[in-house]
Amino acid sequence: MSLEIAFFGSSLVSAYWNGAATYYRGIIRALHERGYRITFYEPDAFGRQQHRDLPDPDWATVVVYPEEAGEALRAVDQAAGSDLVVKASGVGAFDELLERAVLAARRPGSLVAFWDVDAPATLDRVDGNPSDPFRALIPEYDLIFTYGGGDPVVHAYQRLGARLCVPVYNALDPATHHPVPPDPRFGGTLGFLGNRLPDREERVEEFFLLPAGSRPEGTFVLGGSGWGDRPLPANVRYVGHVYTRDHNAFNCTPEAVLNVSRESMARYGFSPPTRVFEAAGAGACLITDAWEGIELFLEPGSEVLVAADGEEVAAHLERLTPTRARAIGDRARRRIIEHHTYARRAAQVEAVLEGLPRVASGVEG
Repeated sequence: MSLEIAFFGSSLVSAYWNGAATYYRGIIRALHERGYRITFYEPDAFGRQQHRDLPDPDWATVVVYPEEAGEALRAVDQAAGSDLVVKASGVGAFDELLERAVLAARRPGSLVAFWDVDAPATLDRVDGNPSDPFRALIPEYDLIFTYGGGDPVVHAYQRLGARLCVPVYNALDPATHHPVPPDPRFGGTLGFLGNRLPDREERVEEFFLLPAGSRPEGTFVLGGSGWGDRPLPANVRYVGHVYTRDHNAFNCTPEAVLNVSRESMARYGFSPPTRVFEAAGAGACLITDAWEGIELFLEPGSEVLVAADGEEVAAHLERLTPTRARAIGDRARRRIIEHHTYARRAAQVEAVLEGLPRVASGVEG
C-alpha cells in the first residue's frame, strides 16, 4: 500500500520540549520504508528550530511554517490533496484551529485522522468540559490513533462518538537506540530523563528524588528541561536538556535508569512512554513506576523492575548488582527487538488503513 500522508505534529526535527519526537520519528520512518510518502508540518514554536537535533531526513519532507494562524491554514490547504491527513494532539500552536481546518479541507476519497499522543490528558480535558471544542469534532474524524492507553482509552473515545480508535504503542527503532560505550557525564547509581511537567513533577519527587535523599552515598543523574530552578538533593546531578544523540549514552551509563509516567498515563495504564523502549533498546536496566499493562511489554522482575513508590525504587537499587543489571537489560532488549519495533507498529497502521472503506486515489474500497 502506498499513500501520501500529511502529518501535523509538534516537531519531527527537534526533541526540545517535545517528548513525542522519538515516537513520530519511529512511526514515520517505518511507514516510509513500507512505501508511504510523508510530509510533516510543524510550527516554528517554543525554540524548537533553534534546538534541532535531526537534519531534514530523507524519509520525510519537513515543512516548518511560521507560528501564525494564516500560515497554519495555508499549510492545511497545501496538505489537503493527500490521501491521509493526520492532526496530532499537542502541536502547541493553533491546535483548535488545525483540528477544525483539517476536517474542513477533507477531499473525496481522502481520510482524516486524529493521532492522540497524550490521550489520557485529552480525555480528562473533554470529560471535564462538555463544551470543549474538540469534543464535538471527535465523531467527524475517520479514525483516532492513540499513543497508547489500551481498552480504557478506546472505550472512552467510543463513548465520545469516535468511529474507530486504535492504540499504536511506542516502540523501538533498533537503528536509533542501541548499546553504546558508557559516558562519564552520565555516570551514577540511577538516571532519570524527562522534562519538568505539572502532572509528572510530584511523581518524580516520589520515585526519583525521595530515593536519592534516602541513599546519600549514591549519585543520581537528572536530565531534561525545566529542572534548573528546582531544589535538588546534594547527590543529584542535573545535566540539563539531553539531545537525542546522547540518549543511548544516558541509558547505557548509570547502573539503572528510571521511567516515571505522567499521572494521567499511569492512571489509565497501557501507556508505555518512549523512554521505556529507548532504555530497553540500549540494554539498560530499567526501573519503572507501576502501571497496568506493563507485562504486555516487559516481564516484571525479569526484564524490568517495577516499583509502587520511592521506597521500592530504593529497595531495588539496594539489591541490584552489576551482573543482575546487565542480565535484566539484555533480556529486555531481546524482548523489545522481537516484539515491539516501529516496523511492527507501521504494519499495524497499514492494516488499519487497508481495512477502511476509502483508499488511495479516491477509489471506494
